Amino acid sequence: MVFFFRKRVETNRKDIPKDDYDELMKLFKRCDVDNNGKLSWEEVKAGFRKLQSRFPLYRTHRAFQMADENNDGFINIDDELDKLVTYALECYPGDTNIKLRLI
Repeated sequence: MVFFFRKRVETNRKDIPKDDYDELMKLFKRCDVDNNGKLSWEEVKAGFRKLQSRFPLYRTHRAFQMADENNDGFINIDDELDKLVTYALECYPGDTNIKLRLI
């Protein structure tokens, strides 16, 4: 039997490389093209495409499950972006070359 999904492991903020965290914060903030302080489904999907995700639709779906606490269909940059970035970093464990992906 093959299992496609890993169990979610809680990541502490101190375990996350600060440079990678900062780069992803900037990336997702730049994805807010309409500057309304919220990330829509398409804007988050564009962020995962910039990260060269093989499954941007799936990553977006999981990101909204993890980060959209009030279930309004948007990820608020002020309140919920931290959870989105933490999830994105969990998707690429041990990959400290995020800067190279963004070039």
